[in-house]
Amino acid sequence: MTLKFWKWSNAALILAGLIVGALAGLVARELVTSADGLARLAWWLGNVVQPLGKLFIRIIFMIVIPLVFSAIVLGVAEMGDVRKLGRVGLKSLGYTLLLTTVGVGVALGVVNLFEPGKHMAAETRDALTTRYVGAAAEKVAQSTKETPLADTLLGLIPQNPLAEAVNAFAPNYTGGGLIAVMVFSLFFGLALAMAPEGRGDALTAVLKGVFEVCMTVIGFAMRLAPVGVTCLGFALTVQLGADMLRSLGFYVAVVVLGLAIQQCLTYPLALRLIGGVSPLAFFKNIREVLLTAFSTSSSNATLPVSMRVAETNLKLPARISRFVLTVGASANQNGTALYEGVTVLFLAQVFGVDLSAGQQVVVALMCIMAGLGTAGVPGGSLPLVVGVLVTIGVPGESIAIILGIDRLLDMCRTTLNVTGDLVIAVLVAKGEPQEEVAR
Repeated sequence: MTLKFWKWSNAALILAGLIVGALAGLVARELVTSADGLARLAWWLGNVVQPLGKLFIRIIFMIVIPLVFSAIVLGVAEMGDVRKLGRVGLKSLGYTLLLTTVGVGVALGVVNLFEPGKHMAAETRDALTTRYVGAAAEKVAQSTKETPLADTLLGLIPQNPLAEAVNAFAPNYTGGGLIAVMVFSLFFGLALAMAPEGRGDALTAVLKGVFEVCMTVIGFAMRLAPVGVTCLGFALTVQLGADMLRSLGFYVAVVVLGLAIQQCLTYPLALRLIGGVSPLAFFKNIREVLLTAFSTSSSNATLPVSMRVAETNLKLPARISRFVLTVGASANQNGTALYEGVTVLFLAQVFGVDLSAGQQVVVALMCIMAGLGTAGVPGGSLPLVVGVLVTIGVPGESIAIILGIDRLLDMCRTTLNVTGDLVIAVLVAKGEPQEEVAR
C-alpha cells in the first residue's frame, strides 16, 4: 500500500512535517556528537534548514499590515452602521466587545495560573533566550519603563499611521507600532461606517479586494508551511531536545481549558442572565452548527448553517440574525482572541520574556482588537499572532512550535467563535420587536 501524499490535506501535511522534522532533529542530536560533525550540522542549520524554515514566515510578515488594516476596517464598518440598524448595531458591538474581553481575560488567567511555557528545563529556556531574544532585550526594557498614563493613552493614537506601519516590527522602535495601526484602523472603520450612504462604497470595495488578496498571499504561505515547519521543527529539536515536545501537552491543555471555560461558563451565564434563555435548550438547538464548525474550522463555511439554525431552531428575527451572524463571521472572533492570548503568553514564557501586568494588558488589548478582524478561515489568526509576538520581543519564527497542532486547536476555537455569534444574536434579539427566542 502506498501513501498518496498529494491527497493529504495541508493540515495533515503540516502535522506530518512537524513530526518528521522533530524526530529527525532528535535523531541528529543523538547521533552527531563529534566536533567536526557538529560544525557541519551547524552550517546546514544556518545556511539551508533555517532559511527554508523562515521562508513562509517572511511571506506572512509581508502581509500582516495590509491584512490587519483591511480586516479591522471592514469588520468595524459593517458592525458600526448604526444609521441602518440603530441599537441593533450598537448592541452587537457592545456584546462582542464584552464577550471578547471576558475571553481574553480567561486566557490571561489560565496562562498565569498554569504557566504552560515554564514546563521546561531551565537550560532549555536559557538556550532559547540566548539564541532568540537577545536582539529584542532593548525593546522589552523600553516597554517596561514607567510612562505617565496620559502619554500611554496618547501613544495609542498615531500621529503618522504610515510611520507606525513601516516600523511595526522594527526591534528598537519606540512608537506604538502594530497596536497604533490597529487603533487607526478602528477609527477609520468607524468613520467609514458614518460616511453618507453610498459615498464609501468604492472604498469598501477596494478594501474587500485588499483583504481577498491578503488571504490569497496567506494561502501561498500556507502551501509552503509543511516544508517550513519540517525545517523549523528539525532546527528546534536538534538544538533543544525532547523537552520542547513535552511542553506542548501543557500548552494544548491550557488552550482547551480556556476555551471550555468560555463555552461552558461564560456563554451560559450570558444566555441566562442577559438573554433570559435556557443554555441547555440553546446548545441542543445549535448542535448542527457546532459539528459543522468543528469539522470545517471555518466561521465563513459555517455561516449558512448558522443562519438557518438561528431562524428555524432558535426562532430569531431574520433581520437581527442575518446581520449579527454575517458580521460576526469575521468581526466576532472571541474564541480566536482567547487562543491568541494564550499562545502569545505561552511563547513569551517559553522564550523567557517576562511580561509585566501592564504589558499583559497591552497584549490583551491587541488580542481584543485582533478579534474584530481575524479572518474566518482555517489559520486566519496566525498572521496576527506573529505580529503580536514580534511587538513584545518574541521571535516570529516561534509560531512554528505550535503550528503543527494548530488545526486541532483551530477546530476548537472555531466552534467557540460560531457559538459566540449565535449567543450575541440571542442577546441582541432580547427586547427587540417580534422577539421569538427558544426558551
